[in-house]
Amino acid sequence: MKRFGELESTIMDRIWRQARPLAVREVHEELKGEREIAYTTVMTVMDKLFAKGWLRREPRGRAYVYEAVASREEYTAKLMREALSTSDNQAAAFVHFLGQLSESESQALRAALEICPPNVGESDVC
Repeated sequence: MKRFGELESTIMDRIWRQARPLAVREVHEELKGEREIAYTTVMTVMDKLFAKGWLRREPRGRAYVYEAVASREEYTAKLMREALSTSDNQAAAFVHFLGQLSESESQALRAALEICPPNVGESDVC
């Protein structure tokens, strides 16, 4: 899985934060307050995110509204799984990863392991 490009990431951030279907116009209005950007650029990137399967869309009037197919957390988990799959020694990769965690990240990991213990089988859902 490829990481989002800079503008893709910015657009997905807006969509995840709003947590509701958004029209291209709404995203464009928010972005143009931060940078000079054409409406058609935003529309093209949102259409590409739709084509890649990250956004779903439905017609609303003469335009589409878009919403995320997966949460930010699901996207992050996919990136983490992909990164882990690149290692020939996953145990060593975990050791290096765990050694770099901040205290708050360590606490989040402990909380996650309480919810979804490592011995849960693949058929089980956390």
